[in-house]
Amino acid sequence: MDKLDKIFELQQKFDEDVKKNRGLENVTKEEWLQKETLAMLSEMAELLGEINWKWWKNPKEVNEANVKEELVDILHFFIGMCLNAGMTSDELYEIYLSKNEENFKRQYGKSLKEGYSLEEFNKKSV
Repeated sequence: MDKLDKIFELQQKFDEDVKKNRGLENVTKEEWLQKETLAMLSEMAELLGEINWKWWKNPKEVNEANVKEELVDILHFFIGMCLNAGMTSDELYEIYLSKNEENFKRQYGKSLKEGYSLEEFNKKSV
């Protein structure tokens, strides 16, 4: 089993356990996606608190272990969202590859989607 498959499997088990133990079996997929989105936003706010984003405040030493833990917390909720959307690890991988290719095309003006080309950006910067 590859690492992404294992992450999906572990998250599925954890989510099922939480639903069972917390009496949340009747929560709809839409409600779960809402809850997970809010939870992920909360974790992102915690990540911001770790990385000195306030330019008006004296910076503190960044605790890299805390940063990594917050990133994993975000991943937990992201994978849960994938599962609730009916996405498998294979689908995530394939859709990621396709979107990554499209993102590169956009940067180099080879996409049908306009407004991303570096060539246009560089013309405006001059």
